[in-house]
Amino acid sequence: MKATVIKVSMIDGKGYDAMKPLLFAIMDAITPKDIEMEYLDERVEDLPDRIDSDIIALSVETFAARRAYKLAKKYKTKNNLVVMGGFHPTMLPDEALEYCDTVLIGDAEDTWPALLEDYKKGTVKKIYRSNNKVKMAKIDFNSMAFQGKKYNKIGLVQFSRGCKFNCDFCSIRSFYNCKVRQKSTKDIVDEIKKIKEKIVFFIDDNIFLDEKSALELFKAIKPLKKKWACQISMDVAFNDKLLKAMRESGCILVLMGFESLNPKNLKLMNKVANLNIKKYEEAIKNIYKHKLMIYGTFVLGYDYDTKEDIKKTMEFAIRNNLTIANFNPLIPMPGTRLYKRLEDNNELIYDKWWLEETYCYGDSAYYPKNMSPEDLKEGCKEARYTFNTYRNIFKRLFRNRVHLIPFNIFVFLILNIISRKEIHRKQGKQLGGK
Repeated sequence: MKATVIKVSMIDGKGYDAMKPLLFAIMDAITPKDIEMEYLDERVEDLPDRIDSDIIALSVETFAARRAYKLAKKYKTKNNLVVMGGFHPTMLPDEALEYCDTVLIGDAEDTWPALLEDYKKGTVKKIYRSNNKVKMAKIDFNSMAFQGKKYNKIGLVQFSRGCKFNCDFCSIRSFYNCKVRQKSTKDIVDEIKKIKEKIVFFIDDNIFLDEKSALELFKAIKPLKKKWACQISMDVAFNDKLLKAMRESGCILVLMGFESLNPKNLKLMNKVANLNIKKYEEAIKNIYKHKLMIYGTFVLGYDYDTKEDIKKTMEFAIRNNLTIANFNPLIPMPGTRLYKRLEDNNELIYDKWWLEETYCYGDSAYYPKNMSPEDLKEGCKEARYTFNTYRNIFKRLFRNRVHLIPFNIFVFLILNIISRKEIHRKQGKQLGGK
């Protein structure tokens, strides 16, 4: 028996920012050894014209849904089983079942083994639903699943799944049904010890479930001498105890969702942690005090945004010398409260933007309140391009002492070069490819 797992790309061409997909390592860990496994990542390699496997499993995010549906049709034969899992099929299983045989809803740790058992017995079901309570798989990031593939030299690790917050636009709470669970610190230490890369990125949506577990983690990984980065919520920005422990244990960069400069937008987003911060600038200064770089993300186009606000947001990111920044047009993701609200108010441009042949990366998918969809698209494009001009890259480098710390200089330059390339590669490209 043979199974092929495919990580689907949202647009044509190979990317510069692809990291080892956590999914491959998980699947490798939970699959019985008597099953032959093949792993294909369309972001870094060309897919074959034909796949001779009993099971073909596609990992599908919403931006890659149209492409995944094309591949399902291409690889489907009368003798194989086409399976889809990931965020998009979990939110829209009925839609996915129009293109595949079986959908895995939620985590793979309990759905994938159940599917394999049923396949052997000839009793495969249409839907396998995770309870999202199963223990997270202990994985090996040196797995054969990554052999022969060129990924960025960053190791990935996951301490927890889910998020304690409930932001209006975010799909994480929908996927995990508001549950958050963690691996043991011992398991994380064991995994990091085996990671060959010098830099590790915690892909947790928010590494801080609580202060006690976070401090325990930082103490445990400090002796490993790894440099690392993670995503944090704004409520950590003034927690000097945590920030000091992070830095001492090897942290060099934090990814933070600033989302908006307007408190009215933050309230609409239900961005609770951000609403408690009176001035972003003070939060930024405090993080810099601990010699940590900042990757800032912004969601633009909420009800109180105008064209001028997009420009002001970009100027804020440059003025505060953020290491990297994403200026994302607000995208309504299926399964979120945002999507339901826009749908109920007839504010969606498309019934399903991810299936539209004319929809391109960077386009607006809804009608903003105080600007046109074209204004939102062009405003975000201009913010991305301007923030990442070579002039502004070097301006941010030399105006921030944190960036000039020897190891940080290297990280800053690599991140900005890759980010600039990816922005120009993706902007305006058709989802699903040609």
